[in-house]
Amino acid sequence: MSDLQTIVLGGGCFWCTEAVYVKVRGVTDVESGYSNGQVQQPNYEQVCTGNTGHAEVVKLTYDPQQVSTRQILEIFFVVHDPTQLNRQGNDTGTQYRSGIYYTTPEQKQVADDIIREMSQDKLFGKPIVTEVQPLANYWPAEEYHQDFFEKNPYQGYCVAVAAPKVAKFRKTFASLVR
Repeated sequence: MSDLQTIVLGGGCFWCTEAVYVKVRGVTDVESGYSNGQVQQPNYEQVCTGNTGHAEVVKLTYDPQQVSTRQILEIFFVVHDPTQLNRQGNDTGTQYRSGIYYTTPEQKQVADDIIREMSQDKLFGKPIVTEVQPLANYWPAEEYHQDFFEKNPYQGYCVAVAAPKVAKFRKTFASLVR
C-alpha cells in the first residue's frame, strides 16, 4: 500500500470539478471546499462576494500508484479552461480562478512542468493563467455542497455545466474511469 497524497484544485465551480474526480480511478476522496484566502472558516455566501480571497476548490486524496499527479493535472486541464482569469464560463469572480494548490514540492514541479509544456505548445492559443501556490487556509464547504452532482443530477446547472464536463472526462480519459 502506497502513501496517499493530497492536492487541491480550483477549476471554477466545485460542483463540476468534484463530479469529474469522484469518477477517477485511484482518487480515494474528493471534498469541495475553499482555499488560499484570508478569512478563517468562510461560508459559501462570504466566498461568493469575492472578498475572502478564497477559491472554490476540490481537495483530492489519491493513490499515486493508481493515478499519477501528472494524470490528475492532465484531467484538470481538459475539464476546465485555464486561460480564463477569475472565471469559468458564466461563473465570474476570483473565487472561480484556476489554481493548483500543492502539498509537496513534487506536485509543484509536475504542475510547473505541465504548464510550461502546454504553454510552449500553445495548446490553448491563449496564455494559461492557472496559479500554482502552496495550499493555504483550506476549509471544507458546507455539507450541502458535498457530492452535489451525484445528489442533484437533474438540477439545471448540473445538466448544463457539470454533466458535459463529466462526459468529456469519460471520453478523454476512459482508462482512468472507475
